Amino acid sequence: HLIKEEEGMPPLVGAELIQTPVQLYRYLLRCCRLLPSTAMQKHYQHAIRQGYNSHSDENDPERIQMMIQRAITDADWILDKYTKKK
Repeated sequence: HLIKEEEGMPPLVGAELIQTPVQLYRYLLRCCRLLPSTAMQKHYQHAIRQGYNSHSDENDPERIQMMIQRAITDADWILDKYTKKK
């Protein structure tokens, strides 16, 4: 049973298994379901689709892994921002 540091905790289980852009895309769309409002969910779903399409021609494996890590970190930050406010 691994306990991660507070910083860098992924928003959903399975983030550490993401290896491909398609896995990242599906993961990020699942993250959207955790957002509080439908408008917010639609906004981020659209942004995720746009980002996926605009980077679909990327073929450098190292750059792809960097982008995957950054996207997971960003998703964590966004979810933390909107779901911890009470």
